[in-house]
Amino acid sequence: MNQPTLSNRQELPHILLASSSPFRRACLQKLQCPFECKNPDIDERPRPNEPVDQMTLRLGTEKALAVARHHPHSWVIGSDQSACFKGQALGKPLTHEKAFAQLKAFSGQTVTFYTSLALVTPHGRWEGLDQTDVHFRLLDERTINAYLQAEAPYHCAGSFKSEGLGITLFEGIDTHDPNALIGLPLIQLTGFLKAAGLALPIERSD
Repeated sequence: MNQPTLSNRQELPHILLASSSPFRRACLQKLQCPFECKNPDIDERPRPNEPVDQMTLRLGTEKALAVARHHPHSWVIGSDQSACFKGQALGKPLTHEKAFAQLKAFSGQTVTFYTSLALVTPHGRWEGLDQTDVHFRLLDERTINAYLQAEAPYHCAGSFKSEGLGITLFEGIDTHDPNALIGLPLIQLTGFLKAAGLALPIERSD
C-alpha cells in the first residue's frame, strides 16, 4: 500500500489513542506527535478457551475500531496488554496479599507479557503483537514487602511497575522494545505510521 508521506505539521492526521492509561499516554508522547486520548469502552472479558496472546491481539484491535467508528477520519491507535505465567493469564492483584502471592510465585521464574498494537486509518489497518519475557531474580519476603510498600502496584498486572522500582526485582528482560512492557510498542508503531504515510520524527519548520 503506497501512501504519500506526510511531513508538514499542517498536514498531520488527527491521531487518537484509544486508551485512558496514563502509561500509554506517556509512551506515545515520546514520539512528539500531537494526539488525543479516547476511552474505547469495550467488553474486555476473555472468550472461552481463548489463548492469552490471541485475546490480547483481539482486544487491541477492538479498542481501535471502537473509537474509529465514532471518528472515521482520524488515525486511531489501540493497544492491550496481558501477563502470562505458566500458561495462565495474570489479573491485577488489587490487594497487598494477592500482590505478595504473585511476586512470591515469580521468584526465580519467567513471566511473559503480550502487548498488542493496532493502527486504524481511513485507508488501512495494521496489527501486531509484541512479546516480552521478564526473568525474576530470587525474591525473599523482605524484598517483596519492601517493594510493595514503596510502589503499591496493585492495579498492575504482574504486581510491578517496570518503569519504577519494579526493575529491582528482575534478573533480565528479553524484548524487542522496552516501551512495550510499559504499555505501547513504539518501534512497531513507528513502522505502522510510516506504512500509513506519516514519517517520524516530524520535520520542524523554523
